[in-house]
Amino acid sequence: MSGLGLNAQAASRAIANAGLTPDKIDGLLTAYSFTEPYFMLGSVLAEYLGISPTYSSSIVAGGASPTVMLHHAAQAVNSGAAKYVLVCAGENRATGISRDDAVSALAAVGHPYFEAPYGLGIPSLYALVAKAYMAKYGTTREQMAAVAVNTRNHALLHPNAHMKKPITADDVLGSKVISDPLHMLDCCLISDAGGAFIVTTPELAEELPCEPVWLAGIGEAHTHEHLTSAPSLTEFGAAQSGQLAYSMAGLGPQDMNLAMLYDCFTIVPIIEMEELGLAPRGEGGAMFASGDAAVGGRLPVNTHGGMLSHAHAGAVGGLMAIIEAVRQLRGNADKRQVTGAEAAIVHGEGGVLSSHCTAILTKQKR
Repeated sequence: MSGLGLNAQAASRAIANAGLTPDKIDGLLTAYSFTEPYFMLGSVLAEYLGISPTYSSSIVAGGASPTVMLHHAAQAVNSGAAKYVLVCAGENRATGISRDDAVSALAAVGHPYFEAPYGLGIPSLYALVAKAYMAKYGTTREQMAAVAVNTRNHALLHPNAHMKKPITADDVLGSKVISDPLHMLDCCLISDAGGAFIVTTPELAEELPCEPVWLAGIGEAHTHEHLTSAPSLTEFGAAQSGQLAYSMAGLGPQDMNLAMLYDCFTIVPIIEMEELGLAPRGEGGAMFASGDAAVGGRLPVNTHGGMLSHAHAGAVGGLMAIIEAVRQLRGNADKRQVTGAEAAIVHGEGGVLSSHCTAILTKQKR
């Protein structure tokens, strides 16, 4: 399927799941695409879907785009700019472009003058962060490997996950080195995938036949674009965006029943877990290694398998985290269901830990 086709399929399913028809959609937010040749992707998607929204935009905040789109959609319905905002993303990144083209496209993340000319790619930039974080906080390669194993175990419980083969920590540590200390199995997938959800007001949601999930709090923080300009290699914006979300929701880290954390590389959810207060500094890796982040553990993380094992196609990876949180809070996660799930924290990050957005979703209206 094309990227637009994946968007359309996900959008149609989300609209139907909400009990709506396409003519009711008056807001549309989408992200970006490396596989589609369109400049105004939001307008093209509206044209493709046959809808005429009065509120529409394409958001480009890297992997943080889906949670940022959730934020903007909430602002749109609260302000009256739209009643029903469709948020979607989709790309055929595995089959729509070659590996060389994918690498070339992703090179845009590096600074065009001070990073890209020296051959720095995304894995190398995240490897710099990993090395610095390991040196400062004592995170180990074994703990990072446990992140990959945890997400793979969850993906095995998901009927639509990209990866279906069990792995061990030794498999991760023994896989091909990509950029030290990151090995092949420390790196996210390249998939064909699409996802979508609908945002509306509490009043309109209560009129729909589906069970709503409530956005209790959300916050953003944007600290840099290029890693050479980052304020730090070990302190990022998740702490700030998380605090904004906690404050709005009137909840804290101790109230979360599950966490959906952006996991483009195994070091990233460890950093996010610690910055979001879900684990003390230097102890996030131990949570994964101990089993506390598994379904049935103290705080299950990425119960669908994350971008390391479920799917990752540009902005879609982070959007899948929101979808999984909704399914968990609705009690529709089947074998991977977290017992008593009442509150979920979702965190997206874009660039190289550059743009951050944290959302807190709850089962009950607050």
